[in-house]
Amino acid sequence: MKTWSLGALFWYKFKRNHLAMGGGIVVCTLCISALFAPIIAPYDPGFINVDAVLSPPSWAHPLGTDQLGRDVLSRVIWGGRISLLVGFVAVGITICIGMTLGALAGYYGRAVDSVLMRFVDIMLCFPTFFLILAVIALLEPSIWNIMIVIGLTSWMGVARLVRAEFLSLKQREFVVAARAAGARDLRIIFRHILPNALAPVFVSAILGIGAAILTESALSFLGIGVQPPTPSWGNILTAGKDNIEIAYWLSLYPGLAILLTVLGYNLLGEGLRDALDPRIEP
Repeated sequence: MKTWSLGALFWYKFKRNHLAMGGGIVVCTLCISALFAPIIAPYDPGFINVDAVLSPPSWAHPLGTDQLGRDVLSRVIWGGRISLLVGFVAVGITICIGMTLGALAGYYGRAVDSVLMRFVDIMLCFPTFFLILAVIALLEPSIWNIMIVIGLTSWMGVARLVRAEFLSLKQREFVVAARAAGARDLRIIFRHILPNALAPVFVSAILGIGAAILTESALSFLGIGVQPPTPSWGNILTAGKDNIEIAYWLSLYPGLAILLTVLGYNLLGEGLRDALDPRIEP
């Protein structure tokens, strides 16, 4: 019987999942294009050309132009940079809050667990998107407010996931040994238990990036997200809505960018979850 190292086993199971590999390729491509947007984009995304207003796709403008003559391809590339930034920062906030509260609830249990989980239940009673809308309506729409609000309203699932992992792991022998050796609670939580609970959190973070990008696009489409002239897939779609009958490309290409990005992250997250699951045989 073949013996696998953890890394080799993970990679073997992951690469056999063709959908997950496809999602990984999409995510890597988007990250590279966002990182090198100043080099890849053929035009300045804010450059206005009144002689090319609502031009259809051509050699000069592969994805056409918008109502101000701005190149759609350049704006989609730069919009991807904004969307990925929102996704990563918002999920970073989500993971920090969720891991902290979930770890405390799972490790201490009893009264601490009861209070924190009831707070999670209260937060889950509010529809997340409408809660975000309510908070954004009270604040000035900006990219930083969007990232913070999405992060502060999306941590509940991570908290429950980490809590479940801690309830299982805190009874293991290595935790009992660390406690018998005199290790303090914070050291046991963050040094011994948390590293062993990161695999499902990592998968949740990957899936959360796609959800955060979708939320940001919806908010920008409604006009309360990233504000023009900063390009975002959502506000490009808003311009497309106003010109849908004469300029289909303004809706088609940013819509495809959102679809491929969210689909890519979902496929990658599902593939990572299967690859990290020890119950699934190679």
